[in-house]
Amino acid sequence: MVDGACISANLARLRLDRGWTQEDMALKAGLSRVALGRVERGAVVPRAKTLQALAKALAVPVGELVTPVRPLEGVRFRAKAQVRSREQILAAVSKWLHAYAWLEEELDEPVAFGFGKACATQAQRDPVAVSRAAREAVGVAVDAPIRDVCGLLEDGGVKLLLLETKRDSFFGLSVGQRDGGPAVVVNTWDRISVERWIFTAAHELGHLLLHPHEYQREATALPEDAEREADEFASEFLMPEEAFAKEWEATGGHSLLSRVLKVKRIFRVSYKTVLYRLVQSRRETSKVWQVFQSQHRAYYGKTLRKADEPRALGKSEFAWSWGRAGEPAGLSRHDFMDDRLSRLVRKALERERISLGRAAEILRLDREDMRKLAAEWAK
Repeated sequence: MVDGACISANLARLRLDRGWTQEDMALKAGLSRVALGRVERGAVVPRAKTLQALAKALAVPVGELVTPVRPLEGVRFRAKAQVRSREQILAAVSKWLHAYAWLEEELDEPVAFGFGKACATQAQRDPVAVSRAAREAVGVAVDAPIRDVCGLLEDGGVKLLLLETKRDSFFGLSVGQRDGGPAVVVNTWDRISVERWIFTAAHELGHLLLHPHEYQREATALPEDAEREADEFASEFLMPEEAFAKEWEATGGHSLLSRVLKVKRIFRVSYKTVLYRLVQSRRETSKVWQVFQSQHRAYYGKTLRKADEPRALGKSEFAWSWGRAGEPAGLSRHDFMDDRLSRLVRKALERERISLGRAAEILRLDREDMRKLAAEWAK
């Protein structure tokens, strides 16, 4: 039986995600605003013809309107401002987690939360110590760069979703174990630097380990102290002090610009993270930004945007600007690729546990792109 409350919730979420008023939606679906309002309030259950009209207007299958979405409670949503598509993002994450868990069970391939050994207690919430424990838990030496943060998270039992959301105010979120996690979601919109994607993944891992019971589903502005702790974890996890000191000293014969760009590539972090570490460790004063800016202008013939300067060194790195255009010698999309879910989907498809259409749905592809991907899989 079709649930009017379910249709109501899905319709409102999809409409708001597109930024449409009820009047806009009614016009596109060929309904009166009053009729649409009754459907959206759950006062009536729409007929099949009306459902098809609504789905066509929204460019979604009818199933998107009639399938209930399990709400997520243990979620930490990070954005600079209120995001209009918040509920749509959470719905996509909920469906993805459900599909992921089903595939793991169907193929009998669960992965234990290896990072769990590093979870902090309230009395011992030291970001640097927890980052070291996290590396140790998954067998990464304290002086080794992390070449593939996506693979490391997935091997450590963290589900990873790369969700391209055209909002530079939304970076990512994390989901606790009670809602199908631990999981990390990263906004991989191409206007945000890959270095930001990597830092976000490490930052959210930090939250999972440092603040495993502190979830604020409705919050936009998360506590500043918690954000700083997650930043400190991410910086130390990606670029441990011992490894940074070794690489920084090795480049001592080069200019500041060359040193920063080489070190950032080694650790796959932003140049701002390197400059921040130099100031934080008292190797340099805050004037290092102007020196870097001057050398960048002399070498590249252009000045980095003022908005890209990490001026407020005391603030969370979450508050910085992380546009791809402002990252010199930036990484590419191939430096941040999830693997495990695609691998599970391929295995399930080849074993005929799922259809091509279901595979496409799980990987968020249309059927034609899924068919093309399946044909291009190397043996």
